[in-house]
Amino acid sequence: MKDKALLFINGDAPKALPNPDEYNLIACTDGAFHYLKNMGFPLEKLDFISGDFDSHSGSDENIYQNKFIYTPDQNKTDFQKALEIIAEKGIASIDVFGGSGGEQDHFLGNLTVAFGCKDQQSIKFYDEFSEYYFIPKKHTIKNVKGKMISLYPFPSVENITTKGLNWPLTNGNLSITSNIGTRNFAVEDEVSIEYEKGDLLIFIGKNYL
Repeated sequence: MKDKALLFINGDAPKALPNPDEYNLIACTDGAFHYLKNMGFPLEKLDFISGDFDSHSGSDENIYQNKFIYTPDQNKTDFQKALEIIAEKGIASIDVFGGSGGEQDHFLGNLTVAFGCKDQQSIKFYDEFSEYYFIPKKHTIKNVKGKMISLYPFPSVENITTKGLNWPLTNGNLSITSNIGTRNFAVEDEVSIEYEKGDLLIFIGKNYL
């Protein structure tokens, strides 16, 4: 089992590129290939480029043809198909850039794909505002004092207790239709979250204070 993969998908391009040397595998969907090229990312470090290539112009096909994986299945998104390829390569931890921005139905679709994979893969999204991911029923985050912390039920969470937040919860319930836990912030360096039932998405933002 390898350690971690880096995946770029076709949302907003990141403002700054992560260090590729921190990953065992690096991939992108065909749409993300364009912004990586424009940003000067070392394309030779890509292990594969996947998609149906409806948004790729093909000018680099001669150079990177051996890295292209054609995935024409229209019943799955390019993001979902890329995750499946990464899973086949034995990697369960994935950092994703380009998951938000652009058309918001894509953003919601990406969250839904990550939700469906959460028991098999640990997927963290990163954008210019925050990192966000689905958390297990007992979770601790560190080095977050002063940062915005949003808890988003997907679609509901029961008996949730938090410690280290400005507005803590004790055996509370969250629901997408009545009570969500967004725009809180950490008052301690360590924040712990426990809940009994449901699924929870956490957003860890930039400094709030």
